[in-house]
Amino acid sequence: MHGASYRTLRETDAVHVWQGKVSDQLDPAALALLSPDERAIAARRAAPIGTRYAKVHAEVRRILAGYLDADPRELRVGRWPCPRCPDPAHGRPRLVVPGTGLDFNLSRSGPHWLLAVSAQRPVGVDLETARPAGDLWTTSSAVMSPSELRYLKSLPDEAARTATYYRAWTRKEAVVKASGVGVVADLRSVDVRPHEPAPVSVRHTETRGPQVWLVRDLPLGSDRFGALATEPDTRGPVLLVDPAGPATAVVPVPDSGPAPRT
Repeated sequence: MHGASYRTLRETDAVHVWQGKVSDQLDPAALALLSPDERAIAARRAAPIGTRYAKVHAEVRRILAGYLDADPRELRVGRWPCPRCPDPAHGRPRLVVPGTGLDFNLSRSGPHWLLAVSAQRPVGVDLETARPAGDLWTTSSAVMSPSELRYLKSLPDEAARTATYYRAWTRKEAVVKASGVGVVADLRSVDVRPHEPAPVSVRHTETRGPQVWLVRDLPLGSDRFGALATEPDTRGPVLLVDPAGPATAVVPVPDSGPAPRT
């Protein structure tokens, strides 16, 4: 890949999740692909954050343009309206030009990134790099439901608690990003049942869009955690794509758990 087209993506009802890692070296070729607003954002951010932002967003433009047989520099990115507020800067990202049903969602953690791409279906993706276990307890009570907290505290060791925390966190973030509300959502109300293997069916009610999301965990390695949220009736394959892998490695994401329940 990248021989995939928007038409193929739509006909197969697939979701492609691209993953990658950028270096901290400035790349003039990447800057040349960005919009003026994106270049301004990159310039305002201190190194290496600004450099990473520029290179990841250039990768996003290359990937999306590949589906549409378009020039990455000519893509215009905007936002869908947020289900909860009128702020035009807040909402799910969308392609304004060219007009298309291509849907995408980006997540970054340090130099690592994930980009979920689908056709005519909303998707949400989240990526986190594990921090020392001691940091987890400062945020658990603010983001976990009562049942999730009870389960987290029942686990026998720090390794299990760390994995459970990040599994829950990424599942929650994937859902609220798919719905378009993002950080304004109360994550305590989004119960993702981290004690259950993926896929899990998660209820999250907004004024627009699905009220239930199907959430999968993404196999990213020992220190990185990721999750993908899709509409529950999505029937096509979920493929994890690594453009830096051998011949662009493509790995199917298995449905490792039992059939999801609502």
